[in-house]
This record gives sequence, structure tokens and C-alpha cells, in this order.
Amino acid sequence: MNQQGSTRVENPQGFVHTGAGNIYVNGGAHLQDSDKPAFRRVAEDQLRRLRLVLVDPPGMGKARAMLADTGTVILDGDPGSGRTSAARVLLRECRQDSGVLHELLPGEEGELALHDPALVGNGDQLLLDLSGADDHQWSAARADLPALRKSVHEQHAHLVVIMPHDGILDPDLQYYRVGIGRPPGLQVLRRHLRMHGMPYEQYMRSDATVDEFVGVKRPMREIADFADLVRRARETARPDEEFAQWCATAKRARNDRRKEVAARVAELREAPQRALLITVSMLHGAHADVIHRAAQLLLRTLASPSDGLPLLQHKDLAERLTEISAATGLRGHVHFTDLDYDSAVRAHFWDHMPDLRPHLGTWAASIVDLNHLHVTPAVRDGLVTRLADQYLRTGRGDGLASLAERWSIEATSRARLEAAVHALTCGLEDPAHGREFRERIYQWCAYRRLKGEFAQVLVRICADVLAASHPDQALLRLYYLARRERDPAPALQSLDDMVAGSRRLRRRLLDRLARYSPSPPDLGIFLRVCDPVPLTDSSETSRALVEEREVQHSLTTCWHAVLAGLPRATWQPHAARWLRRAADGIGRRGELLLDLLVSAAERCGERRGEAFAALYASAREAERTAPGGLKRSVETTELLIHKISVAQGLGPATPPPSARGTQP
Repeated sequence: MNQQGSTRVENPQGFVHTGAGNIYVNGGAHLQDSDKPAFRRVAEDQLRRLRLVLVDPPGMGKARAMLADTGTVILDGDPGSGRTSAARVLLRECRQDSGVLHELLPGEEGELALHDPALVGNGDQLLLDLSGADDHQWSAARADLPALRKSVHEQHAHLVVIMPHDGILDPDLQYYRVGIGRPPGLQVLRRHLRMHGMPYEQYMRSDATVDEFVGVKRPMREIADFADLVRRARETARPDEEFAQWCATAKRARNDRRKEVAARVAELREAPQRALLITVSMLHGAHADVIHRAAQLLLRTLASPSDGLPLLQHKDLAERLTEISAATGLRGHVHFTDLDYDSAVRAHFWDHMPDLRPHLGTWAASIVDLNHLHVTPAVRDGLVTRLADQYLRTGRGDGLASLAERWSIEATSRARLEAAVHALTCGLEDPAHGREFRERIYQWCAYRRLKGEFAQVLVRICADVLAASHPDQALLRLYYLARRERDPAPALQSLDDMVAGSRRLRRRLLDRLARYSPSPPDLGIFLRVCDPVPLTDSSETSRALVEEREVQHSLTTCWHAVLAGLPRATWQPHAARWLRRAADGIGRRGELLLDLLVSAAERCGERRGEAFAALYASAREAERTAPGGLKRSVETTELLIHKISVAQGLGPATPPPSARGTQP
């Protein structure tokens, strides 16, 4: 049920990182004008499809009712029963206008503790998958669940916990536990076949192969894979074949073909034969022209000598494909004659010719860079996915990460940068290696010197991939990237975009900026994300961010650092926005903006008089462009002067009558 998402990179800029300082712009390959959707949209499409394909397991109705009534449900079920899919569907069904769906990963870098109230935003949908947790992890999570539930309730959010099967649950949490059963295998298979566009009159027939397959208790993932094999068998079948033949072909494809492939490779002794075999397996379904060109490039990558024969004495492609049990279809696309034979070929060469592995990365990059009519985005993504699968299948996540980094450093085209993004996406989406890749991306963003175009690849990975399910981790990694870049600043833009859609993330970023002594890069980020409009907006909650004590502390700390450490020309436009917003008829929230500015200036010690004067001058300049008209703007300036006088001990606490006009 987990579809492999494709990612295209949009609106990026390229950098070269020259040391421990800033990243300077370099005129290299750029990722722009992408023709593929952002990953967040792909992720939403996957959730929508998951809802359509899911057969409600026994207990799903009770889980829905529990989640609706209490905001929390704890799912328990056998491994392979579809618990994770059920959890995601439950959360999608309770989606609100506010809030986002994200997975909680306690203990990972950039993740808040489960008991931290800042973890939950208004209307969020939270998934806590502890199905694979050990006793220590489950015990720690159980201790934090009451506090997490309290935050979920206060924020009108929803939480689904997947507990370890038959794990211990505290008495006060037993009420929220719902057992999830295994849905009927035949019904699940038929639902998948229907979603694949299989004719109803075909898959509803009784079939011996299907009966044998569903007669064994299988994980839901395995049933989904078999349905996909049936779909592919249908697509490559002869016109006279029907459902029974498709299922029989799918059954044969599930057999272990390692010995069969090993015997075939032993028969094919010539380098061109093996090169073509590898090429078809890695570019399965590509056009014959691409297969021919790619096989030549593989021989060149491996420095295989030419046979020296005249061109017309060479075997033609049709004959060579027949030798490896492949053929060209009516539209010129190449497939092996046996279903799923390509995966067995890939596994054989990867496992039994380890010296070939580094050359495959170089060769794949050369294919990605081809400017050819039939080298489409789908062909490039398919090649990268198949190569990534071999790294991940054999536990070589580090090799895949290094390959993506190398492609980014050596990038000569947008296509190669997109291939690097897609390779890292494969690692992030792999259940067994996702955590490793999230940690590796953190190390790159926070500590590594980024060469070539790698920084822009990481920006897009964080903004379009990681942010889809782990926004807190994406926020932290983009923060580190933004601290090291100069204009143009795609990491900073991505940060701004993230907090624009989430009060919780804006609060968290402000807290991060104020937690330590803000550096000049931190202040640049602050000025970008301190937009007074979302800070004073209370349309979705009972109070605005600016009315929260913790946010006020963060804003005051950062504005103090700005006034004390940056030239007025840098911060004046941002202060003017605050002053214009204060004059915009928002009442007490507008006055709070003035209070925070004055409080920040008051902390400037011996330079506070200079800071007060600069704020006053900014207010006078803002009067000319205030949206509420000159009268209200002047009243706001007078209220600011009054607050400055009070801070200096020079005036009464009660504002003058003209300044009171700013109140609603």
C-alpha cells in the first residue's frame, strides 16, 4: 500500500559552500521549472488512494468511534494485519481545516518529547507507531501518554497510537485500546485489483491460483504485492489470455528465480550480452533506443574493449534481446518475457558481482543526463529507484547516501540533481532505513561542509519530503541550512513557507532562535519569520500567538538582539511592518506589538536611548504607509512615545487621550 513517491524539485537555487562560514552562490546546475508535483501533494494522493484501497478490518468501526469521542485510540493487532494503514486512514478521516498529519518519532534529533505541549498544534493528526518498539521504548512512551493525551485534548487534535502486539498497557489507558483484526484476504485482493482497473467480471471469478494464495494467512503488504503482479501480468499478456492466466503468471513471478538467473548468466559469457542483460533489468520498460544507448554506455563505463567488427556485422538489437529472453513491444518498449525477471537479474548481479556496484552509480548518472526523447522523468526515476532498492535491500544505506551526495557535487544538469533528490527520497521512505537517512540528513545540514549543489538538494528533501510527515525535523534541518546561506536563500524561503502554514511551527522556530544568544544569521531568519500578521491572527484559536507568554519572551529576546546588533537600515522595514500592523485596528494585540518593541529596546542598556529614538523615527516613517489612515497611524506613534516615556520613567502610566484612540 506504500506507493513509491516521485519528487521533483521546484524553485531552487545553487550554492557552493566554501568553508565554515556562508554558502556563496555559484553558477551551476539548478533545479527549477520542475514538471513533477511537490512531494506533499504526492503524499496526499497516497493517503487518498490508501483510503480507497483499504478494506476495513474488524474493529475499525469501534476505533473510529473512540477517536471521534476521545481524540485518542490505541490500536492493537497482529503484525501484517494492516494496523499502520488503518491508523493513517483514521487520521485522514478526522482531518480539520487547521492542523497537519505527522508522525511522532520520540528520541530522534529534532523531535520534541511526547510530554512537551509544543508537540501538538491545533487540529493536528498525530501518528505514534510503536508497533516495533522494544520494552524500554514502550515503557517510556506509556509514561508520557497521559501528558500527550492532555495536549491532544486541549488542541482539539487527534492521536492514533499503534502499540506493540500484546504489549502491556496501563489500566488508565486500557479504555482507549481497540483490537484490530485481519480483514478477509480475498476481499483485500479484490479491492486492490479493482483499484488497478481490473474488470469486475474477471476478478470476481473463482480461480484456483487465487484460492491457494488467499488460503494462507498473509501480511496485507504481500496481498497488495500479488495484486500488483496480476496487474502487470495483464499488461504484458497476449490478447487471448484472461484472469486465470494472469494469476498463474503472477504466481510464477513470486518464485525464487536466483538459480534460473545464475544459470542464464553463466551461459552469457560475452560482455555485450551481460551489459544488455543488466541494462534491461535496470531500465525495464524503457524504449529500445534508450536500452541500446544505455548498454553502450555501460560497456564504456566498464572500459570493455570493442569487438572491432564492422557495424553491419554486429547482431541487431532484436537478436541480442532474444538471447537474454527479452523482447520489444508494439510501441518499442523492452520487457523480459517472464514477469518480474528483471528484479531477479538485478539481485544476481548486485549480489554476485560486487565490483560492479560503484560503476552502476556512475553509469546511472550518465543515463540520467541523456538528452533523449525517450529518457523521460519516469524512466529516470525508475532507474534511480531500482538502483536504490539494491543498496537498501542489502543494508547499504550509507552507499546510497554517498551516491546521492556525489551526484549532487558532480551535477552537470538539473536531471542529475533531481536524481539525487529521488535517491534520498527512496532512503527516507524505506521502513528499515528511514531513521538512518533522517539522522544522516541532520548531520549534513548541521555540521557538514556542503560542496557543489548539495545544499539545494537538501533544501528540497527537507521542504518537500521530510516536511510531509516529520515537519519538526524538517524545520530544524532547514534552520541549520538557512543559517549558512546568503541570497538567494531557498532554505530561508522554505522555512518561511513552513511556518506560514503552522502556528505551532512558527512558535517552535521562534523558541529555537531565542534559546541561545542569537547570532547574526539567526537574526536574519528572525526578521524573515516575525511577520506581525500571523502573530496577531486569532481566527483559528481563542488567542493569538503574540498573546502567549512564551512567544512574547522569544520575540522580545530576538528584537533586543536585532536592535543591539544590526544596523537600523536592516531592521527598519520589519519594525515598520509591526508599527503599521499595530495601527491596523487590532486592539490589544496591536498594543502588545508596541510593548514588545519597547521592552526589547529597554534591554539595550547604555544604548537604549538610541534604540528608543530609532523606533520613534521608524514610527514616523511608517505613518506614511499605514493602512488605517494617517489619523490612526499618528495615534499609534503617540502611544509608542508614551510607552517609551514610561519605560524611561518620564511619564504617567496612563496613555494620553489621543493615544487611547488606537483601542477598538
